[in-house]
Amino acid sequence: MKCSRCLLQLVRSGRTVVQRGSLLLSPSSGQLIVQHNQQQQVLRQFRCSPVSAKSQPELVRFVNDDGTKKTKSLVTQEDLFEQVAKESKTKATFNQVIDVFTKTDIRRRGHVEFIYAALKKMPEFGVERDLTVYNKLLDVFPKEVFVPRNFIQRMFNHYPRQQECGVQVLEQMESYGIMPNIETKVLLVQIFGEKSHPIRKYQRIMYWFPKFKHVNPFPVPQPLPEDPVDLAILSLNRIANDLDAKTTVYQLPFTDITESGEEISFPHIVGIQSPNQMELLAKHNPNRPVFVEGPFPLWLKKTCVYYYILRADPTPPEEKEEEVYDPERCFYYPLQLDLDLDRDLGDEENFDVDDLDEGPVFAMCMTSQGDQATLNQWISGLQQNNPILGRIPTLFRLDAGTRELEGVADTEAGHSHQPPPQSQREDGLPAEDSEAAVEEEEPRRSRGMKQ
Repeated sequence: MKCSRCLLQLVRSGRTVVQRGSLLLSPSSGQLIVQHNQQQQVLRQFRCSPVSAKSQPELVRFVNDDGTKKTKSLVTQEDLFEQVAKESKTKATFNQVIDVFTKTDIRRRGHVEFIYAALKKMPEFGVERDLTVYNKLLDVFPKEVFVPRNFIQRMFNHYPRQQECGVQVLEQMESYGIMPNIETKVLLVQIFGEKSHPIRKYQRIMYWFPKFKHVNPFPVPQPLPEDPVDLAILSLNRIANDLDAKTTVYQLPFTDITESGEEISFPHIVGIQSPNQMELLAKHNPNRPVFVEGPFPLWLKKTCVYYYILRADPTPPEEKEEEVYDPERCFYYPLQLDLDLDRDLGDEENFDVDDLDEGPVFAMCMTSQGDQATLNQWISGLQQNNPILGRIPTLFRLDAGTRELEGVADTEAGHSHQPPPQSQREDGLPAEDSEAAVEEEEPRRSRGMKQ
């Protein structure tokens, strides 16, 4: 009874019992309660004795109780990348995010979500083709936890979610053409065991990658050249596919300042032409015009470049000359065989093949500005090695640019599709004037003409 009265006096006087680390005896349970200054903030209520029933129970506030509550809201793994990489997204920053996650929790809670988020963020940090980063990402998995201990666990796909995550890491490596090394195999064996799905995926990659590594006869270099002139030379050689073709740089990009202080930038002009194309151009009829057409897109991985061509219409059938094959031109692979072989009655000699003559292509070029003035410089440069261009009219069929996406957007927006004006005019003309309309339409389509 005396002990209870002493406790009530301490409560009413407002003294802090835990401040000195004193022992408290609870009258209800009879147990000792010890509290220190470094313990967590708790509110405890002491019961009153029956002697002083009229007094109200009061709450005892322990030390360091300032009324604040810690926020326990969930933070996604993608936010972790954004918080750490606020200034720059580099390889060092990406590795720093991985180190922060591995040191936060020794048990690696949420490692699957973190790895999926890291795979998604790798292109933004520019590490999607770095093998060391993939190995460090696999090192996030806990070791020897997901290894099956018996044949039953191995049979029933032990820890399927973690195995699927490991396979996803290897699939992203495969999509970017990254071949694993021995360190990758050691990590997979330590994490999933030797009879797991990620190990099977690793074995398939190591089997097929060496077989298809050099299957492309025209490989694209990685990385692509940053200089636009070097990139244009690479692209034109890839299109021409002729070892005898000659690449010429007609103009390098430069900047000039006029007398008025205006800055003018001049584009690069790179062209290519083979000896066979020069021979075809020399035999071209000067009365028939040649056309400069473009731009046409060419994709080199994720980079799109545009090129222009110098071509002519197909030769009419009455002007075609059949070349007589020289039997001594090639002894090993004859170009023409006149053999009277016995054919079966069921053999069909006539085949339904549609021959489409697209006309000869005389030269190609690439430039950063596809206007008529820039392409005129290219034609003037070609005229030095092809004097016949001075007697052949040159027409320009230039497109305004890539408007495919705009056309799709306009169609989806509900704009009605109107037929081209050429078809509208031809519908209203009689049949006798249709040929004259086609002849007049050719100069209208051209943006300019160079005699």
